[in-house]
Amino acid sequence: MRRGVGEAVLALLLGLAPAARADVYAYRDRHGNLYYTNVPAEAGRLVFKERPIPAAAPMLVPRRWLPELLSRPLPRADATVYDGLIREIAARYGVEYALVKAVIKAESDFDRKAVSRKGALGLMQLMPQTAAFHQVRDVFLPRDNIEGGCRHLRMLLDRYGGNLPLVIAAYNAGTQRVEDAGGVPPITETREYLARVLRYRAAYLGAAGSVVLAAGR
Repeated sequence: MRRGVGEAVLALLLGLAPAARADVYAYRDRHGNLYYTNVPAEAGRLVFKERPIPAAAPMLVPRRWLPELLSRPLPRADATVYDGLIREIAARYGVEYALVKAVIKAESDFDRKAVSRKGALGLMQLMPQTAAFHQVRDVFLPRDNIEGGCRHLRMLLDRYGGNLPLVIAAYNAGTQRVEDAGGVPPITETREYLARVLRYRAAYLGAAGSVVLAAGR
């Protein structure tokens, strides 16, 4: 991979390049059928407007190991069962849809009943104390779990000025480890998790225009 191309791809994955937008419009045809599209139409109405993540703070991620992790094969990431909920709740908290979906894919592979060996629960694998902090009533209810996860991501985005690597690392390892390390902690699990989430995010950003029912004109 040429240096210029490689840097551009890395910038996109880290959120340093402008993100693809996924505004969604709804309209009905003359037969009363409802359609969704990413193309504005005169008779349509905007039902979802994706808000961009703030510009990232200066990178604190060692690039000597991240490109290698990003180049690893990525499993299929095409589940769409919770897309409506993700878009709705992410928009409410001003969190990027692709980021939320990527975290869910990496955390639970869309299994709403997932329980980790460490006690993390549900779609976004919320630890009990995190769920309690964000007032999540039922961690196994998709809406409640995604709500708590989006609140937590919003808090981390504000804390780290939109720096995606730090946000994702803190979601996995906790803010204390990130701040003690002055960046992404030198923990193999956290580094691999960071790379996995960034690759899923890039995949979902790339697919943003194809998840709607009506093709762009």
